[in-house]
Amino acid sequence: MKRNSGSENHSKKDSDDKGKTHDKSESKDEEGEKDETTEKDKETPAKPEDTQSKTESKSSSRKAKASANGSDTAAGGAGSGSSSGGSRPKPKAKPHNIVELPEVYPKIIALPISRRPLFPGFYKAVIISDINVIKAIKESLDRQYPFIGCFLFKDESMESDVIESKDQVYETGVLAQITSNVYTKDSETGVETLTTVLYPHKRIRIDELYPPSANASSEAEVSDLETPVDEGSAGETEIIEGITGEKEGDEPKKPVEPSEIISAAEKEDVSDSLISPAEEEDNPTAFLEKYPITLVNVSNVEDEKYEKNDPVINSLTAAILEVLKEMSSLNKSFSDQLATFSASLHSDIFNCPEKLADFAAAVTAGEQNDLQEILECQDVAKRLEKALTVLKKELMNKEMQKKIEKDIEERMTKRHREYHLNEQLKWIKKELGIDDGREKLIAKLNERAKKLNMPPDVKKVYDDEINKLQTLEPMMSEFTVTRNYLDWITQIPWGVQSKDNYSIERARKILNDDHYGLQDVKDRILEFIAVGKLLDKINGKIICFVGPPGVGKTSIGKSIAKALNRKFYRFSVGGLSDVAEIKGHRRTYVGAIPGRVVQALKKTKTENPLILIDEIDKMSRTHSVNGGDPSAALLELLDPEQNNAFLDNYMDVPIDLSKVLFVCTANTLNTIPLPLLDRMEVIEISGYIEDEKIKIAEKYLAPEAKKHAGLEHVHVDITEEALKTLIKSYCRESGVRNLKKQIEKIYRKAALNVVETVGDPEGAEAEEAIEASEEREIEKREAKEKAAKEADSGSEEVNASLGEEADSKLEAATSATPEGVVPEKKTPTEDKEVKNKVARIVVPDDYKVDVTPENLKDYVGPPIFISDRLYQTTPPGVVMGLAWTSMGGSSLYIESVLEHALTRDSHPKVERTGQLGDVMKESVSIAYSFAKGFMASRFPENKFFDKAQIHLHCPEGATPKDGPSAGVTITSSFLSLALNRPLRPDVAMTGEITLTGKVLRIGGLKEKTLAAKRSGVKTIIFPKDNEVDWKELSDNVREGLDHVSVDWYSDAFKVLFPDITEEEGNKVWKKEFDKLKEEEETERQRMREYRSL
Repeated sequence: MKRNSGSENHSKKDSDDKGKTHDKSESKDEEGEKDETTEKDKETPAKPEDTQSKTESKSSSRKAKASANGSDTAAGGAGSGSSSGGSRPKPKAKPHNIVELPEVYPKIIALPISRRPLFPGFYKAVIISDINVIKAIKESLDRQYPFIGCFLFKDESMESDVIESKDQVYETGVLAQITSNVYTKDSETGVETLTTVLYPHKRIRIDELYPPSANASSEAEVSDLETPVDEGSAGETEIIEGITGEKEGDEPKKPVEPSEIISAAEKEDVSDSLISPAEEEDNPTAFLEKYPITLVNVSNVEDEKYEKNDPVINSLTAAILEVLKEMSSLNKSFSDQLATFSASLHSDIFNCPEKLADFAAAVTAGEQNDLQEILECQDVAKRLEKALTVLKKELMNKEMQKKIEKDIEERMTKRHREYHLNEQLKWIKKELGIDDGREKLIAKLNERAKKLNMPPDVKKVYDDEINKLQTLEPMMSEFTVTRNYLDWITQIPWGVQSKDNYSIERARKILNDDHYGLQDVKDRILEFIAVGKLLDKINGKIICFVGPPGVGKTSIGKSIAKALNRKFYRFSVGGLSDVAEIKGHRRTYVGAIPGRVVQALKKTKTENPLILIDEIDKMSRTHSVNGGDPSAALLELLDPEQNNAFLDNYMDVPIDLSKVLFVCTANTLNTIPLPLLDRMEVIEISGYIEDEKIKIAEKYLAPEAKKHAGLEHVHVDITEEALKTLIKSYCRESGVRNLKKQIEKIYRKAALNVVETVGDPEGAEAEEAIEASEEREIEKREAKEKAAKEADSGSEEVNASLGEEADSKLEAATSATPEGVVPEKKTPTEDKEVKNKVARIVVPDDYKVDVTPENLKDYVGPPIFISDRLYQTTPPGVVMGLAWTSMGGSSLYIESVLEHALTRDSHPKVERTGQLGDVMKESVSIAYSFAKGFMASRFPENKFFDKAQIHLHCPEGATPKDGPSAGVTITSSFLSLALNRPLRPDVAMTGEITLTGKVLRIGGLKEKTLAAKRSGVKTIIFPKDNEVDWKELSDNVREGLDHVSVDWYSDAFKVLFPDITEEEGNKVWKKEFDKLKEEEETERQRMREYRSL
């Protein structure tokens, strides 16, 4: 069931479109004439106060309906409330000499209403599409019974003309009279609809509902619904004569009351009735049962009685009137409605508050449930209260709407004023010959674009934007946005590339000069260059360096760029949580910029730079709602199959990144998403051993720190023995970052000692020192210039015509200079800032300081690591294991002790401490079970695990520990405790164990081996499956270590306990268990004696 024409939205926009029609009353009984205004989508008040009279009998009802055909009853105007949006004529005021509505009704048509209920006294237009309902209404009008019941659907989304179940609608509705009908027919589809205007009289309640009958004939023999419609005019409407006798063009009339029809029917009889008089006497609406429509038996819903001067009702009435006055001030059309409603009342509004409540509900766009509650409420005071609530909500909406309209109007006025002022300013500038600089800007951008080899689609975008810029005024914000975009699009080096250098020898020299060791990385880079030399091009690659901090991952990226003669750009994604940092911001607001990749191209001014993405494993894992997932954005960036058309959100044009060499760095692979990791070639960089650290310190770290401390020409040196002590006692980490800090600290202390020893120069000595230092600087500068001329450049210069800084400086200089004035030229000496000359200390040549192991603590403090190992002599149950972390390898001790002496009351138990993870907890359980089984098979008389309460601990409990490589170490700890034999302190082991004793493969063997060497280990035990990894280690790493690869734990047991026999193992706890047996025997003897007594 359509409800378009019956909607009751009463916004200002709708209210302004309402038509107004005035009609004069022809009844002599009327006391005056009142004009009434109706809105298109609102119910209109028209019903005056009823005059009470007696109820007519049912027999009179039949005659009234038969004779009403010729009566002149009032009805609404034709087409009132239709979807065409036309105005609806106002109904006349109802006469006073009518009969009261009957108390009991026959079966009537039940019409469901959508979205909002009808209220007594207010018109409502509805559209009916069900052909059976239309036919039933047609016959009802022919029989002069124009009354139907209207009930609201509970579900707002339901659209139907029939009610299938009583649960679909609210029980309380209204008895409505059909005042006029408009039939339409679509010439193409043939679908017929009826738009009927209803006038609700009273509240009614469903007593019994008769849903559509399946046996009812849908082809009732009744007259046609409408006059034939012209097939050529789809949707044309025609007014059909109804019970009112109105014709097209007639003034609409006030709806009649059912009692009026009853009284009129007494004068005339119906001879052509389709139903026998007897049947009609018992069931006046029996003719409706042949239609498959919904019929209902209803009863009146009367308002509860109330006191005329009830203070609560009077207060609520006054409050509603006050709100209505406020709403009238906001909406002129609403003011007319209120005036019409007031004119329809023949008494004081305080004498009929129930009508005021219905009016307030009818003119508001409240919620369906709220309006239905008002309709169902029989308590007038509560009805007024609910109506006041809905009305206040409507007032708030009106006030908000008024405020919004005012703001919009003010903004439009402001823009209009700005436009006129800009036009005037433009005319004034034109008359004065003042240029706004737009032409110069466009010429500058076009000059940049000519030097670039833009792709066709990018060129088209550039041309469109430059044409747009020419039409914009410089004062407009959009001008700034467009100018910035064009500036960015001309800063990207389209078609500009640096020439790669394919010299293997040069690349090897650069890599060796910058880094010590890292042979795997250097070989991979040389392979990359060799392939490029054969293909005469280097395709973009994605390489990921993984290793502990301080091993040179970032610096190796710089060396690769230097070896390939490529520009270098680095940005970090550590903690990054916004995709816009990678793909740029959209140009929807002022201040948007492209992503980091586009910024890299602008900075390097080449299409093929080396971009280093640092800390790729530390991107934020908690993705915000708006920020997105930056790792997902990197999938497109780091995919060689996709990055040839990378789309930045700001640039919005495809950018070719296939020639870019991407290098990523990470400390661990565990936090990198697998799809992203799959796109990268991973190269692992392990930590440095002591020998490598010494070489790096002597070759790189010490000379650089000495230079930065101002001791380049002073004889202050760190001996090799001091470096060994520094590495061994202070810097045991995998990288060299901490070692660099300690060396810099040594030279800073040495600089302080030099200044305190030599002293500050004064007077003539200071001047001589300044001259000497200046001469030294000149000599150094000349030596550098000479070396630069002799050095091989190895590459062509990159096209620098797109220099942003030079253009901006030139533009600033020209704009700041008045016309006709030539700027003065400044000499370089005048343009330089005057610096305070500092008298440098001239250190005598015989001054010499050597940092040795003996005086090292004077520079860096007492040593941190006093010994190589935590235990110089390990007690039983203590074993050294090896662990791997993102910081590199480290040694990890496992300690097991016996909590209590073995007594008769002891029970086996294992307690675990040391902040162990779930994996290590499982390793403890597996190792404990295996150790008990191993002891039972090897040393069956050793009953240690039957009574032992063991406490297993991993030192440094503040550090979380987890991983699948501690099984062998934990098992050895349990067996060492069970056999009461300590292990060698220079033995370390790694590997996971199963319940059967199988030793499984582990990872990070190189890092663990380095950690073993730093801890002074001589023998290392690892799984046999890692034998291949051991052979790949360099000789200097394996030097000084004896390795034992084991497949089963029994192989490791032979190495750890080489000289123990079965007899010795069985006798370890023999005394304790013999004592337990004696105690048990004594106890049993005592119990036997006790029983004998």
